[in-house]
Amino acid sequence: MSDALPALCLIAMPSRRRRTIELCQEAERRGFAGIYVPSPMGNMSMCEALAWNTQSITFGTAIAPIYQRTIVDFAQSAAVMHEVSGGRFRLGIGIAHGPSHVRMGVTPGKPLADTRAFIEKFRAESAFGPLPPIIVAALRKRMVALAGELAQGVVFANASLSHMAQSLAALPAAKRNAPDFFIGNMIPTCISDDVEAAKAVNRRTLTNYAFLPNYRNYWKEAGYVEEMDAIETAVAEGRRDDVPKYLSDKWLADNTLFGPAAKVREGVAAWRAAGVHTPILVPSSAAGNQMKAIEEVFATFG
Repeated sequence: MSDALPALCLIAMPSRRRRTIELCQEAERRGFAGIYVPSPMGNMSMCEALAWNTQSITFGTAIAPIYQRTIVDFAQSAAVMHEVSGGRFRLGIGIAHGPSHVRMGVTPGKPLADTRAFIEKFRAESAFGPLPPIIVAALRKRMVALAGELAQGVVFANASLSHMAQSLAALPAAKRNAPDFFIGNMIPTCISDDVEAAKAVNRRTLTNYAFLPNYRNYWKEAGYVEEMDAIETAVAEGRRDDVPKYLSDKWLADNTLFGPAAKVREGVAAWRAAGVHTPILVPSSAAGNQMKAIEEVFATFG
């Protein structure tokens, strides 16, 4: 069933970490395609817990910022997870964004050069045993091309369905169609019969991303120039509270999944048809927290 179901994105919030592991075990029993853990709240530690507490499901970071640890530390931890899990772990890496760099206290270099250097140095760390596949986070075409050159996969986040063919064109055709080359996208998802409530949840989720220049430039490339120009004007004029109203319904439907269960299932199929082998649902709920959202996902794909 793993090829029929999407993967899930789960974050282990404080006081709910053990329960999150149990949900991952339930996702494994149900045949979901994988578990991918975002950077907040210690995704490397969460993935190590998954290595010990799951048996068959693929899992990984989505993503681990390359500046948050030394390369040696990454290699040590990744080698342990790779071995203990029997090769189920994927190390998803990325450069992250400006606010994350401030929190980490780092001054990044050029994204492409830093990513290339990380991959080459990581692979040179041979003292710790075999290392896992590397998945590169990408939005723009040059990073997608780098993933195709050096990594075993590429993962997008909040990408536009209508633009995915153009993005994947940066990969060699052999990689686009290879079963062992990972292509994923993290998709904000809210399942509810109350469509307006579900839209509101996803709009809140993506508002913070609209403040990030990298994302605005990507969405301009995807055809949403009017929306992104309006947001940039609002930010420049100090009207940050106005930003959500410029995130059009068309844009929202192109970048997220929302609405009744049947519509969300159709959306997952559309992402697969667009070339995303592994749609990764990032669940939120119009009726509760992440735990409620996962219940809604399980019911939708039960």
